Amino acid sequence: MTHRSAGGFDDDTTHAILLRLSDPSLVAVARAEAARRGFWVEDAGFRSGSEHAERLRWREARRPLNPDDPGPRVVLTRYTDGAADLVVSARRSALDHAGLRGLARALTTREDLLLEPPPVGGVRLTAALAPPWGLLDDEPVPPDDTSPKGDFAADVVLAATAVVLYRYQRDALVRVAAVTEAGVRVVELTAHEDQPVADLRASVRSAPGAPDGESPAVWVVLTGDADYIPLPTDGFPLVLSWHGDADVFAFAGLEHARSAVHAVVAHDFARATAYVAAQLADACPDAVVGDLELMDTAAAAAVVDLGRTSVPPAPTLTIHDAVAKFAATHPDSVAVSDDRSSLTYAELEARATAWARALVDRGAGPGRFVGVCLKRMTDLVVAMLAVLKTGAAYVPMDPQSPDERLRFIAEDAGLVAVVTSVSGFPTEGAVRPAELTASTSTTGLPRARPDAPAYVIYTSGTTGRPKGVVVPHRNVLALLAATVDDMSLSTEDVWSCFHSVAFDFSVWEIWGCLVTGGRLVLVPYLVTRSPEEFHALLGREGVTVLSQTPSAFAGLVEADARANAGAPRLIVFGGEAFDPRPAVGWLRRHPESRLVNMYGITETTVHVTAQEVRLRDLRTRRYCVGQAIPGWTVSIRDSRGRPQPPGAVGEIWVGGAGLATHYLNRPELTAERFVLDPYTGERQYRSGDLGRLRMDGSLDHAGRLDDQVKIRGFRIELGEIRAALLDAGAVDAAVVVAGQEAGPEYARLVAYVVVPSGGTAADVRRRAGMVLPDYMVPAELVELPALPLTLNGKLDRAALPAVTIPSTVDEPGPVDGMLSVWRSVIGPHVGPDDHFFDLGGNSLLAVRLLATLRRAGFGSIALRDLYRHPTPNGLAASLSNG
Repeated sequence: MTHRSAGGFDDDTTHAILLRLSDPSLVAVARAEAARRGFWVEDAGFRSGSEHAERLRWREARRPLNPDDPGPRVVLTRYTDGAADLVVSARRSALDHAGLRGLARALTTREDLLLEPPPVGGVRLTAALAPPWGLLDDEPVPPDDTSPKGDFAADVVLAATAVVLYRYQRDALVRVAAVTEAGVRVVELTAHEDQPVADLRASVRSAPGAPDGESPAVWVVLTGDADYIPLPTDGFPLVLSWHGDADVFAFAGLEHARSAVHAVVAHDFARATAYVAAQLADACPDAVVGDLELMDTAAAAAVVDLGRTSVPPAPTLTIHDAVAKFAATHPDSVAVSDDRSSLTYAELEARATAWARALVDRGAGPGRFVGVCLKRMTDLVVAMLAVLKTGAAYVPMDPQSPDERLRFIAEDAGLVAVVTSVSGFPTEGAVRPAELTASTSTTGLPRARPDAPAYVIYTSGTTGRPKGVVVPHRNVLALLAATVDDMSLSTEDVWSCFHSVAFDFSVWEIWGCLVTGGRLVLVPYLVTRSPEEFHALLGREGVTVLSQTPSAFAGLVEADARANAGAPRLIVFGGEAFDPRPAVGWLRRHPESRLVNMYGITETTVHVTAQEVRLRDLRTRRYCVGQAIPGWTVSIRDSRGRPQPPGAVGEIWVGGAGLATHYLNRPELTAERFVLDPYTGERQYRSGDLGRLRMDGSLDHAGRLDDQVKIRGFRIELGEIRAALLDAGAVDAAVVVAGQEAGPEYARLVAYVVVPSGGTAADVRRRAGMVLPDYMVPAELVELPALPLTLNGKLDRAALPAVTIPSTVDEPGPVDGMLSVWRSVIGPHVGPDDHFFDLGGNSLLAVRLLATLRRAGFGSIALRDLYRHPTPNGLAASLSNG
């Protein structure tokens, strides 16, 4: 069946009448008439009351006609106890509801009925099997006593269905197919939290047929009798049947496609629909859609329990105590190394203790914060451990951040000192590593408690300034206790520290290694930007535990395909949404390598869930991030904090052992995001991420609630970038968007700006670079005379001009020179002297460019060469001179 242009559907579907004949005389008449008219008669070898009979009768009643069969089709099935089932099916274009009943009457009373030959050539309906509710392989669900009850008007039934569908998919525009004896009508409705329920009911009554589009996920059958089957429900995602008359309907049952909807999800959806219908029917005049609940308190508690895990014992040590404990038993094992030197655990302990004494003399201690701003060398780890030994918390800062950001963090955290090698650090209190090494202080070190702050990591903020997340020692040790056995972490492991210490993935890399007695390899910054060099480092150092953002891993996979060698035994993904495509090639080359995708948030201590990445799951569980790790909890909530059932999309709430204590100096934000759960009384973190629970308690990640994005692993609030542009005086108005239509390596920030008279885009970029780290500087600056607005005075995002993102060129054809390759990768606008980073270049795009240059015959070019010669002419000249 095809869509009508006027809305609704064509009338060429199959509908049927199903009659149970228990009178032997009626059975005999029906058999004789069916045989006389050439219809199908069969004898079943079981009783009419058996499960076999029940399945057979409903399967036949819901079986559509073949595309070239106009019908009618009549099947009489006789059972061993003398009863029979009569099923009469036809296309609506051949027989309407009354015609079906007339034929059934003729077959059971010997009445003659003149049937007009039906038209031929109808197209069979195929429903879209795309709702996101297939959450596990389907299993039978035993009947229970929780079936929806109550009598409701048709508009209440459809309105309730629209509300539940809106809550499940978080899309205000919903489509519902209403099926009656008269035919099928698809209505398009809008539901949102502030909508009065009276308006919603009225819109159902007046809603016109929906325009052409996808077949609805939910079909609502409203019929006057139980023996009429208005459509062949096999293959439809979800069908809810209600029986009654024009004014009062009662729930009669549900059916669903096993490939689309899990049985439990289907039952939950039906119960929620009836539960909402009851509230709609009794709603007071000023009630709004947001007042409606999907389930009662008991059902909500059961859903919350689905995302719970076992709770391990609370840690009794601090991070530095755990490192010292291992150092005491394995003093000569190598703890950390860089590209120039290494330290044993004994040497690390001794140097960190000496530095800690010197830092205490400079004011470090419990309740204080000390900055660490060093390159990726052994001194970095010594400094972090030394700060912890003073009882203070370390505040990591990336040396490549602009002075304005470093100054803000130092002032906001009230740092008593900053261990740094950055010349001209922009605040007071800078302490050089050499000064700490030269100290001969014998000052005693205070004891720290497991619940004392261990570190403060600053993340992007929605108000336009970064926010510091305060995380205690116990959280980090709880994270390791939750993962050490499952991931077989041991003293035999060699870990890479790939990420900036200003990114909380480094917490997992550094302390995960040192607390479990492994060897930590610090990866130089430029090596992290060159997949070839990093791949070689992994093999040279024998790395066994590797942490990667999916974007960075894509480049590593490409390098591995060219120089296939051994692989780390464990690769942990985090920092951004997982792209499964690169994992396919890796797993096929390295089946012994274990890949684990972990979802996490800085405010919940790096990781929350874990999901094994297997080839067989990459299609069916692509967005699944796994179950909560032991000690953590996850649940899905609506806009009012109420639990959402499995299959429904909502905000991810996280509880348990990983919750940070607070945002530094931000009590209002702390109160807003860290809340007490009214259902459990426990503290929870409202993540701002969207997700849905599966039936096994695992989590699907479904994006963001706000305008926070992740690009190359960095969590970025678009509002912070906009505020920085405005505060710098570079623009009169601005809006920042993000997109990665051509793949993660093309993920870029685009700023639409209104530049004051006399200003230029170059001025905007220069000022932005003074206050924002490089990964937050917009790659594209689009000048506009004014920002487009809606009639309500709000920003009209749809009216913003499109920015062309270049297409990926995996196998370019012959090229005529360096400039042609640059244009094939970055875009046709590239000029011979255009700067790579002014064109929006980033490390991943650089990898793509260098790979394309290599395929074009320019040889292997190191990433550092591109950084030194960032223009087409400059890079070409360097190759000629080399």
